[in-house]
Amino acid sequence: MNVRIHSSWEKALSETFASTQFSELTTFVKSDYQQFNCYPPGSMIFEAFDRCPFDQVKVVLLGQDPYHGPGQAHGLAFSVPKGIAHPPSLINIFKEIESDVGHPYPQQGDLSVWADQGVLLLNATLTVRAHRPGSHQGKGWEQFTDQVIATLSKQRNNLVFLLWGNFAKKKSKLIDGSKHCILTTGHPSPLSANRGYWFGNGHFSRCNTYLQSVGKSTIDWSLAY
Repeated sequence: MNVRIHSSWEKALSETFASTQFSELTTFVKSDYQQFNCYPPGSMIFEAFDRCPFDQVKVVLLGQDPYHGPGQAHGLAFSVPKGIAHPPSLINIFKEIESDVGHPYPQQGDLSVWADQGVLLLNATLTVRAHRPGSHQGKGWEQFTDQVIATLSKQRNNLVFLLWGNFAKKKSKLIDGSKHCILTTGHPSPLSANRGYWFGNGHFSRCNTYLQSVGKSTIDWSLAY
């Protein structure tokens, strides 16, 4: 698998890309894509990075695994292409945005416009086999994305990290809380949200309040309706 990624990330992660561990990961991913249906399409595995160059990141929103159904995953955490039905977690994200900052529930679930504004929509695992959730976990992606988070924490200042759910919260150990804003809450999945661990977190307005306080432009969380 030839890694095609925005040049800013090639520079920031050069040692990671040159490592034996990453070489073994790419061998596994290439083999699985050849043998099985896997998502997202190969050309979109690094879509989050291509949409959001290293020096333009303002917010890191961490997901866990790509969607594993046909046509859903396109390289951006929680996002689906236009015309694809909204998965349950995305529905709850949009409901919280409507409640928190007043943007009406959108008709489409493509979050590319967030990525273009500096939101790194990062899944901890960047690939998955069709209909097999978690099938590419434990193969090396987590080490790669941990390095992404640690590098951003070290080399950038005043970023917002949105950590939703227990899995994401564990990543806080990779982040220097003295120079970044870390916001944690429950996962937006129905299981968590229905227990009262998601709604009312106010993360979208709190994120913008912090960005404004450090002199950065805020995120327009609305989508085309």
